[in-house]
Amino acid sequence: MLTHAPEGQFFLLAGPCVIEGEEMALRIAEHLCGITQRLGIPYVFKGSYRKANRSRIDSFTGIGDEAALRILRKVRETFAIPVVTDIHTPDEAAAAAQYVDVLQIPAFLCRQTDLLVAAAHTSRMVNIKKGQFLSPQAMQHAVQKVLDAGGSQVAVTERGTTFGYQDLVVDFRGIQVMRQFAPVIVDITHSLQQPNQTAGVTGGQPEYIELIARAAIATGADGIFMETHPDPAHAKSDGANMLPMNQAEGLLSRLAELKKTVNRISDK
Repeated sequence: MLTHAPEGQFFLLAGPCVIEGEEMALRIAEHLCGITQRLGIPYVFKGSYRKANRSRIDSFTGIGDEAALRILRKVRETFAIPVVTDIHTPDEAAAAAQYVDVLQIPAFLCRQTDLLVAAAHTSRMVNIKKGQFLSPQAMQHAVQKVLDAGGSQVAVTERGTTFGYQDLVVDFRGIQVMRQFAPVIVDITHSLQQPNQTAGVTGGQPEYIELIARAAIATGADGIFMETHPDPAHAKSDGANMLPMNQAEGLLSRLAELKKTVNRISDK
């Protein structure tokens, strides 16, 4: 499903941070489906059915697991596209796999062997987010756990490395390192988070989304991951680093053109 893309087009994982309701999820999926179909970009809808990693106990975590998973399945069936969501514990793997095509392992949990093995046992594709505390080379062990447990499809997502207490930085050398053992996706929105803010709400620098995205395509990323929302200022999670939905078409169009240039140069 998500494969190395040395030629042709990159693929896209995109959607809201968390499922806030059916109307919003369908609206975002419809908008992105239209854009990606026109541009020939393979598309996977992203939405967390529950947010487990929150700064404060009063932060929004979801509308209920079953309700959100049903919405993900409706997106999948309505638009005939694959869907990805996060899981946090081994017992969630089999439950979520009934509704989605790709199981995503959050960055802080990428070393949790039981979680990786449980995801592999579902026969779903597994997307492992690289821990903010790990080197690119270290991710080969997370990938190997999935393969050794019987998983046949696995990808790795770069989402920045901890830089000081309240910032992240993307080391683009890591793309080529990790492509030796799995397709590599670059998360162009979470990479711009500013965690550990004193208010208990994560900050971000969305003005650099396109900069990170262009660098990812130029340095050989197989896919792009991003969170988008019709109104990021009022999103219930991670609004500070989201791409406004009305900017998605312009960004993806420019990235598709850049990918053509990268392909042309690579062919020489």
